[in-house]
Amino acid sequence: MLAWLSQRITGIIDFFYPPFKRFIPLQTFRYLACGGGNTLLDLAIYIISHDLILKQQPVDLGFSVFGRDAIVTPHIMAFIMAFVVSFPLGFFLNKTVVFNDSVLRGRIQLVRYLLLVTACISLNYIFLKLFVEGLSMNAILAKVLTTVIVVCFSYVSQRHFTFKR
Repeated sequence: MLAWLSQRITGIIDFFYPPFKRFIPLQTFRYLACGGGNTLLDLAIYIISHDLILKQQPVDLGFSVFGRDAIVTPHIMAFIMAFVVSFPLGFFLNKTVVFNDSVLRGRIQLVRYLLLVTACISLNYIFLKLFVEGLSMNAILAKVLTTVIVVCFSYVSQRHFTFKR
């Protein structure tokens, strides 16, 4: 089922590739398509979570840490909610559609992807905290700016580390 799905996704993406053939390699086009789609989904889930589900309100986790209530800000909780969907989808797309020529074993790719995602989570957290709480930036604008920074870092890392040929 998953092999069929990745073949269908690859076929659809490759169908749209010919006009771009002279400008970018196929792998980069696939990364832009998969990464762009996954990023848009992540952003949509973030916005829906932040504005509609959480209604821009902090979330009390219902327990205490060091005598203080465990409360998560809405922009961080929305990030977590979006991540739960975008992480497995991103790995699947990168492994089976974009970097399917990698000679590394699947579990090595997964461990490296997890390391990369951990770095990306850290960057997301740092930049969201900085932009929203430090610079008083609108949470949605902060998420978009953070996403641009993290996507650039992620592409270079995946190409040369996670799914190395």
